Amino acid sequence: MAHAQMTRRRLMLGGSLACLATCLGTDAGRAQDRAAQARQVIADTITVDMHSHAGRFVRPRRTGSTGKPVSGPMRQGGLAVACLAVVADAPTHRLMSDHHIHPYRSPEPGELYAWTVASFRRLHDLIRQEDLALVTDAATFGAARAGRPAAIVASEGGDFLDGLPDRVDEAHERWQLRHLQLVHYRPNELGDIQTEPPVHEGLTDAGAEIIRRCNRRGVVVDVAHATFDVVKRAAAVTAKPLILSHTALSNAPPYLSRLIPRDHARAVAGTGGVVGVWSAFPDLTSMAENMARLADVIGVEHVGLGSDQEGLPSIGTLPDYARLPDLVEALLATGFKPAEAAHILGGNYRRVFEATAG
Repeated sequence: MAHAQMTRRRLMLGGSLACLATCLGTDAGRAQDRAAQARQVIADTITVDMHSHAGRFVRPRRTGSTGKPVSGPMRQGGLAVACLAVVADAPTHRLMSDHHIHPYRSPEPGELYAWTVASFRRLHDLIRQEDLALVTDAATFGAARAGRPAAIVASEGGDFLDGLPDRVDEAHERWQLRHLQLVHYRPNELGDIQTEPPVHEGLTDAGAEIIRRCNRRGVVVDVAHATFDVVKRAAAVTAKPLILSHTALSNAPPYLSRLIPRDHARAVAGTGGVVGVWSAFPDLTSMAENMARLADVIGVEHVGLGSDQEGLPSIGTLPDYARLPDLVEALLATGFKPAEAAHILGGNYRRVFEATAG
């Protein structure tokens, strides 16, 4: 965290102004050093993207269409583990005329359960086709390497549960679910979402029971898309660290925005958890700077990468994992030490996963 009110950015600025003439002469050498350090960070770290839809498996493919490669770019860029998320409420939301995603209809009884089962099947087909290893516990996590990248089965939204804790058991056993995001783009049986007016005034009792069941079964609980009220109650209920897999820090988030303020981030970090920064930035430098701001607020041990690849309205600044070394260089240029970059790029999520899944 920042010490004596001195942020990482201010420290860098002061150092830069003090030695501007010297630095101008060594830019090329510094860039080469950062590139070498970035490669070493990736080689020494089980790198993790906490939230991804890479492979374009979220919806059924049209006849003759093909998915997007996953394992090749992961190997090329050095990403070891991707949390690949099905989208449990996909049939009920869409992009509206205000350029935001909203729910537009209520699901039929059993519809989202059936949809998500089919989505899990597509995801497992992708895992087999791409020859990805499957991470289910601490041992398989520890064995993950970029030479043979791995996947964690995740769900964006607990809508398929219909508020029933026993379905956590079913998904854990049948589909190897190890990462569950409670809500997505519709206020569901578990709680409210950031992008719609509140319905439940926070986490529901059913949502609290789902969190307890996830804790017992070894499923990471993800509070991305959830309102601050949901996060506060989730933090009080959980016995394990929380994840907020993909967002960005803002001093003053607009109403119904997916961005979060400091107190929201602190509530997640207070459980020992991790807040992931997504790739919805104009460039990797801006993304790295947001990670630095977040680290100043909650500590570098609570910051992670959650790219939301193939899930953003735009391409994003990390369109595939071949660019991961460029992100590491941006982190180093922003002022992170190699060990700190390693925490952000996987060490922090691994700590939460192992504390949860065992």
